[in-house]
Amino acid sequence: MTTSCVKDNLDDALNPDLETEGEVETPIEELEITQLQIPSGFAFGTEKELTIQINDNTADVIYDVYAYNNEIVYGNDITFLNEEGEEVTAPEVVVDNLNHILFRGAPSGGKIEHSVVIPSYYKQLYIRRKEGFKYSSSIVDISSNRITYTHVPKAGKNTWAGKSIVEDYLYCVNGNAELFQIDPITGAYTFVSDMPMGSYTAAIDKQNMLLYSIGKSSPYPLMKYDLVNDSWDTVGNVGQGGPRLSYNSADGLLYFSTNSKLYTIDPQNANIISNWNISGLDKQQGGDLDFAADGTIYLCSFSGLYRLDSNGNGDYDAVRISGEDLPFSPTSMTIDSNEELWLANNSNDSDLIVMDTQTGGWEYRYGPNSTSGITFGRTINDLATLSIVNENAEDPDTDGDGITDSNDEYPNDAEKAFEQFTPSKYGWGTVAFEDLWPYLGDYDFNDTAINYRFVAVLNSDNMAVQLDIHFEVTSDGAGLINAFGIEMENIAPSLIESVTGTVLTENYINVAANGTEQGQDKAVFILFDNNETMVNVPTTVVVKFTTPITTTQLGLAPFNPFLIVDRDRGREIHLPNKSRTTLGVNNTAVEGVNHDIDGNFATDSGLPWAINIVHNFIPPKESVPVNQAYNFFNEWAISGGELYQDWYKDSNGYRNESQLQD
Repeated sequence: MTTSCVKDNLDDALNPDLETEGEVETPIEELEITQLQIPSGFAFGTEKELTIQINDNTADVIYDVYAYNNEIVYGNDITFLNEEGEEVTAPEVVVDNLNHILFRGAPSGGKIEHSVVIPSYYKQLYIRRKEGFKYSSSIVDISSNRITYTHVPKAGKNTWAGKSIVEDYLYCVNGNAELFQIDPITGAYTFVSDMPMGSYTAAIDKQNMLLYSIGKSSPYPLMKYDLVNDSWDTVGNVGQGGPRLSYNSADGLLYFSTNSKLYTIDPQNANIISNWNISGLDKQQGGDLDFAADGTIYLCSFSGLYRLDSNGNGDYDAVRISGEDLPFSPTSMTIDSNEELWLANNSNDSDLIVMDTQTGGWEYRYGPNSTSGITFGRTINDLATLSIVNENAEDPDTDGDGITDSNDEYPNDAEKAFEQFTPSKYGWGTVAFEDLWPYLGDYDFNDTAINYRFVAVLNSDNMAVQLDIHFEVTSDGAGLINAFGIEMENIAPSLIESVTGTVLTENYINVAANGTEQGQDKAVFILFDNNETMVNVPTTVVVKFTTPITTTQLGLAPFNPFLIVDRDRGREIHLPNKSRTTLGVNNTAVEGVNHDIDGNFATDSGLPWAINIVHNFIPPKESVPVNQAYNFFNEWAISGGELYQDWYKDSNGYRNESQLQD
């Protein structure tokens, strides 16, 4: 059992000796946590609250809203083949654009409005609109706590001349693990998804609405993206990398090429089925391949565009189509519904050209060397075209709630359609406690730490019908038997239909028939009452409401979380300036030094006993104050949260890893 924090073990630091004249002032980063001058009213919040309103009267559109930054994450070194076929070792690179989704919804009565919580350091929102298979997006600055976005329809319909019933969508991938869409008419760029691994290949099975891509490093996984349901799977490992990939609808196989070899791959299991030699390529590096509607195979390499013709030896001859005047060495290619080729290079800001397959004539369409004025600011390592005819014909609404199945998170339940996330769909937040209130502890914030993810389940009118609370105790450094509860400050107990999944074993929490705690004026539920038994145990509590409520009434997660210390029901610890529940007691008659006489869960100098971090927080080791484990905690605290708003992240130089729990 880990020893509990020692009561008032930092008291000596509360009244440090006055500095003598001429003494050098202690640098901020070396100050003890109790020496920090905390601005009045600062509650150690790592988040900010936003109300987001989207106005759009279009039928059958879906919005995804993300907290946005253009951060590039560098991972561990990996060895991979570049598009020249050379083996390279470098850090894995992932763009962190869309890792923080806040909610998905469809306008009801022409509007979506939600209140959300996002990390303070985010300065922008990414608002992505999906109409059929067409994506568009806007990046919106967060200039106040209310964001209003209004969609303004463009005049006319984005269709190719003479192809009014067909719409083309260009899907692009790159080595930074980005999947994005480019509108061939306007050049508009929209980020679609992070990929499991960076890639130089993309191919689309239009019939089954699947995009395939081969990872750029060993074991070269074949990745499959569901264009309808926005999800990735890994099929299997191809075992070799290369720059060229296409899907042949005639035989249902993937065609894969590297250097002077052509292979077929079974998309069901990633097995290589057959292979051929290619003769006549002037340069064998780079490039791509694709199938025309009549089955013709077009292949490009760094030496230009070719047509592959089957020869009498059972292999293929490369017949040159383009001249020697291509403006770049092409690394990607796709054929649109007009039988025109789109080619791109792999520069940091790729160019797109369009080429005629008969003459080899070409022109710049988008990119820094075009006259369009449109650039993407990113690499296109491969292209694939999705051509849609009558795109809404095969998207039913099984449950009849007005949301088609492809856009409905719950296609078989008419009461549920969308989800809202705190902190995000895949991320975790943490509430961490010092449990010696009202005495000082050691500020390692590891006595009880709980990771959480709240998912509000919404109906087709964007009203909350259910709240799923996913949590896990990640630290138990207390040596005390503590419980953890949540008060929903805007919700009466009568609005709760049921609470299921709580873990109560200590026989001192009284629970009403609907699962809320008895004797409370507001809805309170205790998720567990023995932290020792919950360490590293992923658990989900489900709260159902008696009637749909707005997300404004629901409130902002994590709501009012609190710790109940050592089975003493009245001894609650809350976040700074939060109110105790009806059953909480502020007992000022305690032995020793009471550092919270006024009961606002902050010391006179402003230090808290609980902190909410909208990120996966790794607590310090026992008796290591948080400011010794996190290098910029002091700057953040004394600035009132203005500096180093992301102090808790695993950024370079932010953490002392040796002082953190394993």
